[in-house]
Amino acid sequence: MGKHNEFGKEGEQIAVDYLIKKGYKIKYRNYRYLKSEIDIIAQKENVLAIVEVRARSNDQIINIADTITPKKIKLLVMGADHYVTGQNLDVEVRFDIIAILKNKRIFKIDHLESAFYHF
Repeated sequence: MGKHNEFGKEGEQIAVDYLIKKGYKIKYRNYRYLKSEIDIIAQKENVLAIVEVRARSNDQIINIADTITPKKIKLLVMGADHYVTGQNLDVEVRFDIIAILKNKRIFKIDHLESAFYHF
Protein backbone atom coordinates (compact mmCIF):
# COMPACT_ATOMS: atom_id res chain seq x y z
CA MET A 1 0.00 0.00 0.00
CA GLY A 2 1.35 3.44 -0.94
CA LYS A 3 2.18 6.02 1.73
CA HIS A 4 -0.70 8.25 0.63
CA ASN A 5 -3.14 5.31 1.01
CA GLU A 6 -1.78 4.52 4.47
CA PHE A 7 -2.14 8.16 5.48
CA GLY A 8 -5.68 8.18 4.08
CA LYS A 9 -6.61 5.19 6.26
CA GLU A 10 -4.97 6.84 9.26
CA GLY A 11 -6.94 10.01 8.51
CA GLU A 12 -10.20 8.06 8.44
CA GLN A 13 -9.40 6.49 11.81
CA ILE A 14 -8.59 9.91 13.27
CA ALA A 15 -11.95 11.16 11.94
CA VAL A 16 -13.80 8.18 13.45
CA ASP A 17 -12.16 8.74 16.83
CA TYR A 18 -13.02 12.45 16.64
CA LEU A 19 -16.68 11.76 15.81
CA ILE A 20 -17.03 9.23 18.64
CA LYS A 21 -15.62 11.79 21.10
CA LYS A 22 -18.25 14.25 19.82
CA GLY A 23 -21.06 11.80 20.59
CA TYR A 24 -21.64 10.25 17.18
CA LYS A 25 -22.29 6.56 16.61
CA ILE A 26 -20.42 5.16 13.63
CA LYS A 27 -22.92 3.33 11.46
CA TYR A 28 -20.67 2.38 8.56
CA ARG A 29 -17.15 2.90 7.23
CA ASN A 30 -16.28 2.85 3.54
CA TYR A 31 -19.86 2.28 2.41
CA ARG A 32 -19.96 1.42 -1.28
CA TYR A 33 -22.79 1.53 -3.77
CA LEU A 34 -22.00 1.29 -7.48
CA LYS A 35 -19.28 3.94 -8.01
CA SER A 36 -20.05 5.76 -4.78
CA GLU A 37 -17.94 5.43 -1.66
CA ILE A 38 -18.79 7.15 1.61
CA ASP A 39 -15.87 7.32 4.02
CA ILE A 40 -17.98 7.44 7.19
CA ILE A 41 -21.68 7.29 7.98
CA ALA A 42 -22.27 8.54 11.51
CA GLN A 43 -25.38 9.36 13.51
CA LYS A 44 -26.02 11.72 16.38
CA GLU A 45 -29.61 11.86 17.56
CA ASN A 46 -31.79 12.22 14.45
CA VAL A 47 -29.01 13.47 12.16
CA LEU A 48 -27.19 11.15 9.82
CA ALA A 49 -23.83 12.61 8.80
CA ILE A 50 -22.37 11.50 5.50
CA VAL A 51 -18.70 12.30 6.06
CA GLU A 52 -15.99 12.79 3.46
CA VAL A 53 -12.51 12.70 5.01
CA ARG A 54 -9.69 14.74 3.49
CA ALA A 55 -6.28 14.16 5.04
CA ARG A 56 -3.11 15.93 4.02
CA SER A 57 0.40 16.15 5.32
CA ASN A 58 1.66 19.30 3.59
CA ASP A 59 1.20 22.94 4.63
CA GLN A 60 -0.53 24.10 1.46
CA ILE A 61 -3.23 26.66 2.10
CA ILE A 62 -6.26 25.33 0.24
CA ASN A 63 -9.96 25.46 0.85
CA ILE A 64 -10.61 21.79 1.48
CA ALA A 65 -14.29 22.13 0.54
CA ASP A 66 -13.18 23.14 -2.95
CA THR A 67 -11.57 19.71 -3.41
CA ILE A 68 -15.01 18.05 -3.44
CA THR A 69 -16.07 18.08 -7.09
CA PRO A 70 -19.66 18.19 -8.35
CA LYS A 71 -19.16 14.60 -9.56
CA LYS A 72 -18.06 13.51 -6.06
CA ILE A 73 -21.08 15.27 -4.54
CA LYS A 74 -23.39 13.45 -6.97
CA LEU A 75 -21.82 10.11 -6.01
CA LEU A 76 -22.08 10.86 -2.27
CA VAL A 77 -25.74 11.79 -2.65
CA MET A 78 -26.42 8.59 -4.62
CA GLY A 79 -24.68 6.46 -1.97
CA ALA A 80 -26.42 8.25 0.89
CA ASP A 81 -29.82 7.81 -0.76
CA HIS A 82 -29.16 4.10 -1.23
CA TYR A 83 -28.09 3.69 2.40
CA VAL A 84 -31.02 5.65 3.87
CA THR A 85 -33.57 3.93 1.65
CA GLY A 86 -32.09 0.47 2.22
CA GLN A 87 -32.10 0.97 5.99
CA ASN A 88 -35.58 2.54 5.90
CA LEU A 89 -34.34 5.47 7.99
CA ASP A 90 -36.32 8.57 8.90
CA VAL A 91 -33.49 10.98 9.67
CA GLU A 92 -32.13 14.33 8.61
CA VAL A 93 -29.19 13.77 6.27
CA ARG A 94 -26.23 16.12 6.37
CA PHE A 95 -23.06 16.11 4.26
CA ASP A 96 -19.91 16.90 6.25
CA ILE A 97 -16.21 17.13 5.54
CA ILE A 98 -13.54 16.35 8.09
CA ALA A 99 -10.22 17.86 7.05
CA ILE A 100 -7.10 16.63 8.79
CA LEU A 101 -3.73 18.31 8.55
CA LYS A 102 -0.95 16.30 10.12
CA ASN A 103 2.78 16.68 9.70
CA LYS A 104 5.84 17.05 11.92
CA ARG A 105 4.77 20.51 13.11
CA ILE A 106 0.98 20.57 12.92
CA PHE A 107 -1.99 18.43 13.88
CA LYS A 108 -5.34 20.00 13.12
CA ILE A 109 -8.87 18.70 12.58
CA ASP A 110 -11.61 20.80 10.98
CA HIS A 111 -15.17 19.47 10.95
CA LEU A 112 -17.28 21.28 8.38
CA GLU A 113 -20.90 20.42 9.09
CA SER A 114 -23.30 20.82 6.18
CA ALA A 115 -20.32 21.45 3.93
CA PHE A 116 -22.51 21.25 0.83
CA TYR A 117 -26.12 20.78 -0.09
CA HIS A 118 -27.37 18.07 -2.39
CA PHE A 119 -30.10 20.00 -4.14
